Amino acid sequence: MCSIASSPTRIDRVAAAPSACCPSRSNPTRRRRGRHEPLRVGRLRRAWTADLRWNVCVSSASDVSQEDAAAGPTAAWARTADEVLEAFQVSRDGLTSVGAAERLARTGPNRLPPAPRDPLWKRIAVHFDDILIYILLIAAVLKAILGDWVDFAVILAVAVINAVVGFVQEGRAESALDGIRQMLSVSAEARRDGSWASVGADDVVPGDVVRVRSGDRVPADMRLLDATNLRVEESALTGESVAAAKRVDPVNADAGVGDRASMLFSGTLVAAGQGTGVVTGTGAATEIGRIQTMISEVEGLETPLTRQLDRFGKGLAVLILGMAVVMVLIGRLVHDFSVSELVSASIGFAVAAIPEGLPALVTITLALGVQQMARRRAITRKLPAVETLGSVTVICSDKTGTLTKNEMTARTVCTAASVYDVEGVGYAPVGGIAPADYVAPGGGGPADHQDLVAVTETMMLCNDARVVGDGAGGWRLVGEPTEGALRTLGMKAGVDPRAWSRLAVVPFESETKYMATLDRGPAGVVVHLKGAPDRVLDRCATQVAADGGSAPLDRAAWEEQIDSLGARGLRVLAAARALPAADTSTLEAEDLDGGLELCGLVGIVDPPRPEAVEAIRQCRDAGITVKMITGDHAGTAVAIGREMGIVDQDHHGRAGTGAAPAVLTGPELEAMTTEQLRAVVCDVDVYARTSPEHKIRIVSALQAHGEVVAMTGDGVNDAPALTQAEVGVAMGVKGTEVTKEAAAVVLADDNFATIERAVEEGRRIYDNLRKSVLFLLPTNGAQSLVILVAVLFGLTLPLAPVQVLWINMITAVTLSLGLAYEKAEPDVMQRPPRDPGAPILDAVFARRILVVSLLIGGATMFIFYTDYAWGVPVAEAQTTAVTMLALGQLAYLFSCRFLDRSSLTLDVLRGNRVIWISAAVLLALQVVFVYAPFMHDWFGSAPLGLAAWGKTLALAVGVFLLVEVVKALGRIRSSHSTVSSYR
Repeated sequence: MCSIASSPTRIDRVAAAPSACCPSRSNPTRRRRGRHEPLRVGRLRRAWTADLRWNVCVSSASDVSQEDAAAGPTAAWARTADEVLEAFQVSRDGLTSVGAAERLARTGPNRLPPAPRDPLWKRIAVHFDDILIYILLIAAVLKAILGDWVDFAVILAVAVINAVVGFVQEGRAESALDGIRQMLSVSAEARRDGSWASVGADDVVPGDVVRVRSGDRVPADMRLLDATNLRVEESALTGESVAAAKRVDPVNADAGVGDRASMLFSGTLVAAGQGTGVVTGTGAATEIGRIQTMISEVEGLETPLTRQLDRFGKGLAVLILGMAVVMVLIGRLVHDFSVSELVSASIGFAVAAIPEGLPALVTITLALGVQQMARRRAITRKLPAVETLGSVTVICSDKTGTLTKNEMTARTVCTAASVYDVEGVGYAPVGGIAPADYVAPGGGGPADHQDLVAVTETMMLCNDARVVGDGAGGWRLVGEPTEGALRTLGMKAGVDPRAWSRLAVVPFESETKYMATLDRGPAGVVVHLKGAPDRVLDRCATQVAADGGSAPLDRAAWEEQIDSLGARGLRVLAAARALPAADTSTLEAEDLDGGLELCGLVGIVDPPRPEAVEAIRQCRDAGITVKMITGDHAGTAVAIGREMGIVDQDHHGRAGTGAAPAVLTGPELEAMTTEQLRAVVCDVDVYARTSPEHKIRIVSALQAHGEVVAMTGDGVNDAPALTQAEVGVAMGVKGTEVTKEAAAVVLADDNFATIERAVEEGRRIYDNLRKSVLFLLPTNGAQSLVILVAVLFGLTLPLAPVQVLWINMITAVTLSLGLAYEKAEPDVMQRPPRDPGAPILDAVFARRILVVSLLIGGATMFIFYTDYAWGVPVAEAQTTAVTMLALGQLAYLFSCRFLDRSSLTLDVLRGNRVIWISAAVLLALQVVFVYAPFMHDWFGSAPLGLAAWGKTLALAVGVFLLVEVVKALGRIRSSHSTVSSYR
């Protein structure tokens, strides 16, 4: 039997995979009506409600479902430990080996299913999915019908080469990504047959009793049975930089993931303490697995470049077909051409007009950008993502581990006498400690300030973390991040823990919020205590003076200092000490109820990456808004936002709005309708306490305003929004498997500054693409003009279809490719993002293409018909015409290096050696075309004399000079327009 209990409580939880024992519950799919249709979170929540509640699917005493197995309407974290054990038909002694094997056979291995991948044929076929390629393939079929097999082979080869380039590049990106993927967990300690045993993480099953200790990765979702000082680092799942304290007591059924203190989640890291729990979900039924399911429901959006090329291709295809029909009608009705002649002429016109080299050009240019980004530590999984970064208008970034280091750092030390600034970030013990308001000339290390020594010594000794070198110049934390920050502080202050020995300890408890140790050192036996400031102040009567002596406690001053540090987004801990009797060897909580001496306060923060601050400034200069979306608390998020330059110091919203708050929290966002969110989404730059659903709503709301969104992150909670955004950027080192799979770009160095460099690279690539297209299209314009004029006036065709293909391909893969290596323009990061709806070529460029097409086409027709009139054989005259096109394009290439300013300068001859390599390759290929006998057979070419080369070279120089005249006239017109606009 299979029954589903209902719950009246709304569960704010991500989508769960369908239950294995209830096949009737299908996984819903989302269909997108338009580009900016938001993810229908409510619909998803309703459709998956059955998976978010406790299900009963029991056919025998030991038959437990994969996802849930409790007989009630309440979630695991809201039930007592004994109720959960009863629901899973298991005791605290765990499962038997036989029972575990049966459950494993029924539920499957405890690992996330691999991301679905298209079959090989589909991944190849997608590279033929272009309307211009369709026309080219139709032309090849017609040539095959006519028996022109050489033409057929050449046309088909063009399409195949384009597909191969794209396919190979995608394969290389996937191979690079494989090198940085890591497994979440490899083993677990489970109770089997009444004793503890080490089992593979893949073999963990629902109902297993598993224990974890400091440093372990949680192998599956677990309901806690016992917990001792247990704190878990869950930033990858919740976005919170501070480790979460765990306890056995149930919590509310509608608690968010970050507030489910009675649960442990797969892939999170135990920072301190130990605990035992019963596994409630494995594989796809874990929180990570549910987020992966959520990702599969989000469809990717088209990039600006793909939309532009699609519009351009469709418009060009309609124009080509229309002109071909007109040409056929005139050729048949006016000049009485035969059907075979008209078919050949139509194919020649189509081949001439279609920039069949354009798909290859775009693919190769993007591939070069991918290689360039790989050298800058960014791995691009999807080619268009490189260019799309160049059109990004908003970057939505996670805070923990992305904008910040995800390494807690002591920033400030406060004593009764002074406030000290602590230099350095992370766990590396590098950086000084000095008074914030005064630094003595040449003197005074930490040891000279007895008040500072008292604080750092207490924080160093009352500590269970270790900071060790990794052998490669870096430092690694073993223990809780907060204690790691205090340990590093002590190392910076020069405290030597080897001079002390611990006699006793009162461990940290979430109820008491403090830890104390009894230590023997050079000064005798000392009690050291650290913890929440209010709890420590309650136990103090005196405070450490500047000289290390004792003074009465000024509680009001300390509370004012605590509020000041908290307003800066710092987590505040207090330190105290006491001198017990010399023969004391034990320490109990009752010994700490009063009479202690307050040493001072320490303000801790997950510090911003220094390079990220500069990167955000450059993004703002480039007209790109950076928004921080985090699971952390609002006060901390706003403080970090101000420090990083995301939030203005004096104004939190955009100019002229005034209504937007400084920060929007998840609960506030949850209460908003889609329309209300859209009204403020552009004006709020910090979002705190967010869930995966909230992040998707934010991205969708921005897209509804026409923004091109890049989403960065490293945690599983970022993955759905990465998929929703135009460009998803994952952290490669600290990023999770699910996040990398969802992203289009993976940063191998986890450096937010690389995003800014990627945007610059994207803009450079787009500029170079425009240069390449501006250079390439006049070739097609000139060729199609030559054939069109010949047919309309009943003249001999100056070019054969295969000759058209030849000149198109050699210019596309040589000359236009050289422009892909052009350096970025000086102002590339000072201009605003381009309009994603704007055409790839504006009216000015369209006029220039038309003029250049007339110039090169006119020169080609002039030289062909002049030779033909003088009795030169058709093959030789056509070869001269092809050479004219090649040299004309070569001359025009140098003009395209500078789109607006004059190319009559020596700068046009330097700065890009690939241009000269491309020119040399073009000339070599053209020499082969002219003189190689096999080329005479394939393409109908013929040898040329020096006179023919001289004529074509002279006309090419003339084309270059005339194009420069056109550019000069354009600059004059532009300057007149600018002057008129100021009048």
